[in-house]
Amino acid sequence: MRVPVLAYILTALGAYLLGSIPFGYLAAKAKGIDIRTVGSGNIGATNAMRVLGKPIGLTVLVLDAVKGFLAVGLIAPAVYNWLAPHFTLDSVGNIGHLARFEIRLCVLAGVFAVLGHNYTCWLKFKGGKGIATTAGVYLALAPWAVLVALVVFILAVLITKYVSVGSIASAVALPATVWILPPHNLLLGCVTTALGVLAIYKHKSNIKRLMAGTENRLGQKKPAEGAK
Repeated sequence: MRVPVLAYILTALGAYLLGSIPFGYLAAKAKGIDIRTVGSGNIGATNAMRVLGKPIGLTVLVLDAVKGFLAVGLIAPAVYNWLAPHFTLDSVGNIGHLARFEIRLCVLAGVFAVLGHNYTCWLKFKGGKGIATTAGVYLALAPWAVLVALVVFILAVLITKYVSVGSIASAVALPATVWILPPHNLLLGCVTTALGVLAIYKHKSNIKRLMAGTENRLGQKKPAEGAK
């Protein structure tokens, strides 16, 4: 097996396994609750906050984001640095190609961290919606784009009182910002767009409830199906 192929495989596997850690499920399980059976049934931070309270929900939010950040900032560089001495110009091209190869590993790690969160192998491939994990990925890849998406998220939630609307709006704002702001990287732009589409797709049940007028508003006391 060629070294670059091995690097791709190890990066994808490591990032997926890290992303697949279901912090929301584990936090609820520690309190004797199966979070999949309450609220929206989602393992993400919004449902955790609604079911378990703000402190635990915010902790889940941070941990889900950290998964994405570490996949890009730790796993991909670790694999690259471990295998770099074995790279040859025949396998990766010139030095410029070598630098772009490292970037591709980081992008790959981000994608698989989000897929791990959304389709965790520990819960029969049913997971969260990937907003927090995606934010963590892009804190490492494109922090300014995350800032713009965060502002859009906050404004959308403040205006509509729906977390789902904020999540969907940020899923649109993030790829748009990546395309607009330098450096303009075609791979990163395409991957970010695909992740944005995936995030919106994962909110399809929220979109249906929004259209039906039954979506849970921020601050509602009664547990109901939520956004995250």
